[in-house]
Amino acid sequence: MDRKPGFLLTGVALLVYVFLLTPMAIVAATAFSDTQFLAFPPQGLTVRWFANVFAVSAFLDSFWISAQLAVGGTLLSLLVGIPAAYALSRFRVPMPRALRTFFVLPILVPEVVFGFSALSAINQTFQIPVFPTLLIAHTIIVLPYSVRVVSASLANFDFSAEEAAISLGAGRLEAFFRIVLPNVRSGVIAAFILAFITSLNNVPVSLFLTGPGISTLPIQMLSYVEYFFDPTIAAVSVLLMIMTIGVMVVVERTLGLSYFAK
Repeated sequence: MDRKPGFLLTGVALLVYVFLLTPMAIVAATAFSDTQFLAFPPQGLTVRWFANVFAVSAFLDSFWISAQLAVGGTLLSLLVGIPAAYALSRFRVPMPRALRTFFVLPILVPEVVFGFSALSAINQTFQIPVFPTLLIAHTIIVLPYSVRVVSASLANFDFSAEEAAISLGAGRLEAFFRIVLPNVRSGVIAAFILAFITSLNNVPVSLFLTGPGISTLPIQMLSYVEYFFDPTIAAVSVLLMIMTIGVMVVVERTLGLSYFAK
């Protein structure tokens, strides 16, 4: 029997939506303000701050670096995370269970501590250049999302289908790519989205590891606010929100969000 949500539950849900959407609405309105400073409610309407985003070369350069780090770090984390999640789910022995905590450590450790540790251990000790150091650090911080999300998909997978394919002559690698991986595709895509957004918006780790000529977009935004207080920074935030929504729309058009509920 269907039950309609109660008045209290509906009210709480509305309050949550207001709490989440109000800050974004304020930032979006501020981006169109026709003033030389951040102001809400906006005083006049203009789109010149959006044009100013593309006029500042530092924003474009840092966005390209952030995009490279987000895509590269996410793909590397999936290359490590998918086999790790498969091993943790497929071979249920005591050691892999203990390793589950190991793969969550990048989330448990404060990012400021991790950023400083990465600066000392990766950049200074091994003398690795700035960009590879950033790539390694971003891969590590998004690895838990790859492992946990893919593991959640594998938890609902019946490995007897893989065993059946192997018994019919398929190799283990072929069975993995033809049987296992297509059935956890939704988890892989969800992990990619979460890891990509996390890497793109990361501040604490990138703050320690950026160097001369190499800066991520969030760090460049912080540097811009130090010297300018105009709505350009709000315009950048709106463009990032639009890009995030665009990613979700592409996923909806290609797979459908209902696909992830399977």
